[in-house]
Amino acid sequence: MSEAPLKAHEWISFEDADEERTWVFDVTFLESNWTCIFGNGCQGVLTGPAAELVEGCCSYGAHFIDKKDVKRVEKAAKRLTEDQWQFKKKGKDGITKTDKDGETTTRLVKGACIFLNRPDFHRGPGCALHVLSMDTGESYIPLKPEVCWQLPLRREEEVADNGHITSTIRQWDRSHWGKGGDAFHWWCTEAPDAFVGKTRVVDSMRDELIAMVGQKTYDTLLNYLAARRSTPVPHPALRRN
Repeated sequence: MSEAPLKAHEWISFEDADEERTWVFDVTFLESNWTCIFGNGCQGVLTGPAAELVEGCCSYGAHFIDKKDVKRVEKAAKRLTEDQWQFKKKGKDGITKTDKDGETTTRLVKGACIFLNRPDFHRGPGCALHVLSMDTGESYIPLKPEVCWQLPLRREEEVADNGHITSTIRQWDRSHWGKGGDAFHWWCTEAPDAFVGKTRVVDSMRDELIAMVGQKTYDTLLNYLAARRSTPVPHPALRRN
């Protein structure tokens, strides 16, 4: 039997029980042991290794998906204290910027997202909105920009002429960043050093997946994975080694 192509992923799909929608899932990534290694070996998304900056994927700011996303994060930002947010004073001038193409992102301060606390901050490096989540015991999902709490998961929607929707849940790849992704020295979903988690992504990112697809669809996905008899296809990042 021939071996699977180097970059092959296994996918499953099933119909939504309540609406005209087909769900498609990247099983290879969801069954992998990828985990975020921010501050623990993450080299960032600049053109060279920059682990010492501890910027992770926050170097270019967060892209908002719509006005609702912006308003939600602006509301959360007003709750942040100077103890939680290194650049709170700069945030008083606004947290967003809009480019000539009409895309709205978080503002940059000292070369990275305005919400990113740096290593010299007394609370340590990381997202100020995540600090708020930890301090209050709240989920960070309603606090962060949508792209931030989903990463490295990505939801894509395709609407057919008849209105039927195909929703795909997959890993975020370099290509999803546009032309800029090709310049990244490093990206976590293709780096074996990020596949060191103790649980599967489908378990460790349970809350994110439920927020993206709903409890019923998530349960259907889990039931399928529990019942399958085939051996999972190893993630390409691990097959290269």
